[in-house]
Amino acid sequence: MKGDEGPRNMAAWWVEAIGLLAGALGIVAWVPQIREVWVHHRHEGISLPTFGLVSVALLLWLVYGLLVESPAMIIANIATLAVILAVVIGVARLRRS
Repeated sequence: MKGDEGPRNMAAWWVEAIGLLAGALGIVAWVPQIREVWVHHRHEGISLPTFGLVSVALLLWLVYGLLVESPAMIIANIATLAVILAVVIGVARLRRS
């Protein structure tokens, strides 16, 4: 029935909104690492193997998001991977110098 589509669409919208909020909070959680590396030029205590493992997990979540066609999962995981890549590049630069 056409009348049933409205509530389902609204529920799906809320689910995606919650996913976007979770993704935004996940990105914000990495801001201290970015500041340490790019602003304060400190890399001590940052484990690149851990970042690698987290990156693989995020990549798998991204693939899952693509498979289930979830914009929130796709956007959040691409953005978080970009943030982690920025940290890894910064750490690599600092460790080389």
